[in-house]
Amino acid sequence: FSVETIFTMFAYKLLLPGHFFMSRGNHESDVMNKMYGFEGEVKKKFNPQMSELFTELFNYLPLCHLINRKVFVCHGGLFKNDGVTLEDIKKTDRVRQPPDDGIMCDLLWSDPYPLDGRAPSKRGVGCQFGPDVSDAWCRANGVEYVVRSHEVKPEGWEEHHNGRVYTVFSAPNYCDQMGNKGAFITIRGDNIKPRFTSFEEVAHPTVPPMAYASSFFNFM
Repeated sequence: FSVETIFTMFAYKLLLPGHFFMSRGNHESDVMNKMYGFEGEVKKKFNPQMSELFTELFNYLPLCHLINRKVFVCHGGLFKNDGVTLEDIKKTDRVRQPPDDGIMCDLLWSDPYPLDGRAPSKRGVGCQFGPDVSDAWCRANGVEYVVRSHEVKPEGWEEHHNGRVYTVFSAPNYCDQMGNKGAFITIRGDNIKPRFTSFEEVAHPTVPPMAYASSFFNFM
């Protein structure tokens, strides 16, 4: 039901343009849309031209947001290299397909991990970054903490790096087989202490998970 989901989100954006904001994730790319089924679903329900329109729309989605100048929100995480600033992110050309390296790639693909320093990503792109990296980056950029998604969590959310990073994953029972809860985060006014709400999945019409996906070796 990806098509219905994205149309709902675009409808909210049109209804509340100054209050509803969307960020790009690693799946808003041609390769991932072919592999995991979004392109197939759009072509099945509409046509190839609509699929091309979504590609263009996804290219214009912001890579991140800054809430109250204190809460940094992105899909993946922080960076392979030290010294990346908010100004560097602003200057990054996002209207394209994601590259395999650099600021845009890291924002879409990186993950926190518990050890200091950095390590190669288990995903093949981006990096794994430790608590020292998170703390140094937040201090340098005047940020209190980072909110990101990109990983299934049993309760739908998880705290990392002594509260410098939080994962919030809002798809319960991911792919109809993970058994996880979903969650959302609430931040009110000048009090930026995060509050989390977990929720269970609900019944939906019977459609097999990955029904429109392409074979990994045949997605081109």
